[in-house]
Amino acid sequence: MRIALTVLLLVISNMVMTYAWYGSLRKPGEEVDHGNWWKLILMSWGVAFFEYCFLVPGNHIGRSAGLSLAQLKIMQEVITLSVFVPFMLFFMGEHWKWDYLWAFLCVLGAVFFVNREALMAS
Repeated sequence: MRIALTVLLLVISNMVMTYAWYGSLRKPGEEVDHGNWWKLILMSWGVAFFEYCFLVPGNHIGRSAGLSLAQLKIMQEVITLSVFVPFMLFFMGEHWKWDYLWAFLCVLGAVFFVNREALMAS
């Protein structure tokens, strides 16, 4: 149950952070006046505050459930790709490339290796 809660909190955290980092890039080719970058930075940091409201408890709950730091980090990377690819395709309007799938499979390989001891013990 605590691991499921960890995953849920990390997914929400990543959804918020993906928007904070990349949401302002939605209109391609639109230049940001150099004098206004500080507004984008403040807006992104404001959104990032809410990301940390999910990330910090998610990591602590996961750690208390027995996940190692490596497991938490690899889990976060899988979640990042699981959130980012749909965001990129549907919200940002980017086009699919098969290399995204191959990259994701490499990350899934990392999931296997970081959890191999636990999988082999089962």
